[in-house]
Amino acid sequence: MQNQRLANVNITQEASFKAVKAALIEKFKVIGKADPFMRALARAADHALLNAWHLCQLPPSFVLAAVGGFGRGELAPHSDLDILILLPAEPDASLTAKLESFIGMAWDFGLEISSSVRTIAQCIEAASQDITVQTALLEARRIGGDAALFKQFTNCFNAALDIHAFFQAKQLEMQQRHAKFQESPYSLEPNCKESPGGLRDLQLILWLTRTAGFGHTWQELEMRSQLTAREARELRRNELFLKTLRARLHILAGRRQDVLAFDFQTQLAESFGYRATPAKRASEQMMRRYYWAAKAVTQLTAILLQNIEAHLFPKTSGITHRLSERFAEKQGLIEITQDDLYQREPDAILETFLLCERTPGVTGLATRTLRALYNARNVMNQEWRRAPQNRQRFLEILQLSQNSIEHASTAHALALMNQTSVLGRYLLSFWRIVGQMQHDLYHVYTVDQHILMVLRNLHRFGVAEHAHEYPSCSQLMMNFERPWVLMIAALFHDIAKGRGGDHSILGMAEAQRFCREHKLAAEDAKLIIWLVEHHLTMSRVAQKQDTSDPQIVQRFADQVQTERQLTALYLLTVADIRGTSPKVWNAWKGKLLEDLYRITLNTLGGVQPNTHSALALRKEQALTLLQQHLIPENAFQAFWEQLDIAYFLRHDAPDIAWQTHALYLYLETPQPIVRARRSPLGEGVQVLVYIKDQTDLFAGICSYFDSHALSVLDARIHTTRHGYALDSFFVTHAYTELDDNTHHATQGELYDYDQITARIEQQLTRHLASAKPLPLPSPGRLARQSRTFPSTPRIHLRADENGQYYILSLSTNDRPGLLYAIAHILASHQINLHAARINTLGERVEDIFLLASAKLADSRQQIQLETELLRAIAV
Repeated sequence: MQNQRLANVNITQEASFKAVKAALIEKFKVIGKADPFMRALARAADHALLNAWHLCQLPPSFVLAAVGGFGRGELAPHSDLDILILLPAEPDASLTAKLESFIGMAWDFGLEISSSVRTIAQCIEAASQDITVQTALLEARRIGGDAALFKQFTNCFNAALDIHAFFQAKQLEMQQRHAKFQESPYSLEPNCKESPGGLRDLQLILWLTRTAGFGHTWQELEMRSQLTAREARELRRNELFLKTLRARLHILAGRRQDVLAFDFQTQLAESFGYRATPAKRASEQMMRRYYWAAKAVTQLTAILLQNIEAHLFPKTSGITHRLSERFAEKQGLIEITQDDLYQREPDAILETFLLCERTPGVTGLATRTLRALYNARNVMNQEWRRAPQNRQRFLEILQLSQNSIEHASTAHALALMNQTSVLGRYLLSFWRIVGQMQHDLYHVYTVDQHILMVLRNLHRFGVAEHAHEYPSCSQLMMNFERPWVLMIAALFHDIAKGRGGDHSILGMAEAQRFCREHKLAAEDAKLIIWLVEHHLTMSRVAQKQDTSDPQIVQRFADQVQTERQLTALYLLTVADIRGTSPKVWNAWKGKLLEDLYRITLNTLGGVQPNTHSALALRKEQALTLLQQHLIPENAFQAFWEQLDIAYFLRHDAPDIAWQTHALYLYLETPQPIVRARRSPLGEGVQVLVYIKDQTDLFAGICSYFDSHALSVLDARIHTTRHGYALDSFFVTHAYTELDDNTHHATQGELYDYDQITARIEQQLTRHLASAKPLPLPSPGRLARQSRTFPSTPRIHLRADENGQYYILSLSTNDRPGLLYAIAHILASHQINLHAARINTLGERVEDIFLLASAKLADSRQQIQLETELLRAIAV
């Protein structure tokens, strides 16, 4: 009945394709199913193309064919129409003009076509050179024209197709495509067509089964025993969901839009009938449905890919060797020896993943194993979870030590368990966070995928081949006794997200239960539970507090108590931040954490935080470095006499030596001195400014950074005893994703540090010397994610413990020009900035400023300042 109603919409010469398309969209909004809608849209396009074909009086010896997705007889609302005009021979000038007229008329009809004009020989040649063209031609469908020529083309194409080469090429293409999405369907803004588990994976399988002779549809694959009835039903159900999702997304966006961007998720969810509840947003409910669909597609396509490969390459698809009565290795994959193994012996389920870890060269699970796991969900019940042998085996998976890339890791085994839904069935608390969204603007993965990323990072710390990535972490991990406690802490650190309340406290209770049920030693259980409770502590201290203050370091040392707990927390913290998003981690954050680790380690070792001893050590180290430049001590002593204790405590020895070398000859200079260098950390630029102090200096420097797309990650503000500002900044390029068309720098622009540092020195010197009035801050434009999930701006101003300074803390959505807007307000109130800690977390900032001004003693002045700042950051 639905098909009949959609088919009633026809196209005439008088009615444009756009009008018919609009009518079909309105019917689809009522009916809600993608298949009949997309088929009707394709038929309407066929009719429009045939009208143009006949009006242009193209010869009957030509062929008009649909290729690609249009060739399958379906069309998404805003997809291009791929067409092939097949010719018996090269056209003359007259026929070329008619072809051009036809293409123009198709566009006039509202058809966004992508066309190719070829002879049969040209088609075969193009297909042999380009796998994309070959794939598009595989689905060629005649719309009109010479049937005999089209049949000849089909025969020639099939004869020229090398199915073995086609399979290998498409498999490589899939691997490259998946790599673009970090091999994961669990991005918070996935591409419903191209991401792993998306529509493209389903299309890939049907291309391969078609060329292998298994069939064109899921029904045909089921009839040929390539799929079970349940698997075919699951594939059809999830394919329909993904098609419907994509069609609705196109309609909602009014254009081709395959990325499930935050901007559209809520409206898209509501179009499916999801409604927000006190516990979950409508978008979270829909996205969880998407992740489960993508997960099922990933599992089932893996099964089919292996089946096709075994059919095409039988000589290299046999058993490599038997591992036990229950298991064998098959070309680097674990295979069960009997289909009903898990039904008869459920304890073999976890043994499967243990074998993945223990067997060198094993990378995954064979089709037989995947299918058996998929159909064994009924035996993974409470009795199975509580069985002592299963608890012991799960511990073995977590505790197995790996220090080589030749063996699969605990992280890899747990990822496989998650892909096959075994992990969530063993740990029900993990099941609750599979597909759980995170709306904090710096996580880019679902909670379960983030946890797996943290586990992967911890594993890499202990593998020699990855030691170059984080040498200090690798050294600590390799000397850490029983590193598996870190894996368990990582598994539980975010497991209670999405429940409401403090996830660290709730997660601590889950970890405590796990340790008790699995009979872990008291010492190990205590560390795991403590790490889950405090997994955010080190990050907060390093990024938000002044770690040059001995009291702050002492309080942190009192919290961590022991060297083992400090090392464990440090390793977990680095792995955690690295697992949130590629954008969040940078070398500067790494240095903050490492510095806090080192100074706390000294404190725990009995070296009490002492200002005078730290000062003497810092000076001695800087002096040694300066002597390498052959600078006599008496040459810079006058310069050092103008620097107080706070300066030496806030800068490490290499920075002190660099700044001294750059400035000791300019003690009383009337001109601004600007020096810049590539950061010793390997990324970003350090900028040094030395100039007679003035109230609006910080704002003036920030205005320069803002106008040149430089993002400030750290600012250290210091005033010498003789009234000079000695300010240092750590900056990077601020190429923020505002929309899909935002310009991104090329590699040369981004990493030519000699050119960048020279330009900063010249331009900032001129900028400061000009003494122009401060420009008004521009409002800046919020990033797309920030517009969708705005953070509530917060400001807190309080006096420090000594009553000497005021601490301004603020958090809000990040945007270009934000720091300058804050600095401009501080300058307008004639407030001196003593120090700044800039902390960017994805699309959110949490900044801390140390201020000095007699005006701030007046509560009315405080309120006025806070009000203006709130207004500025709330854009």
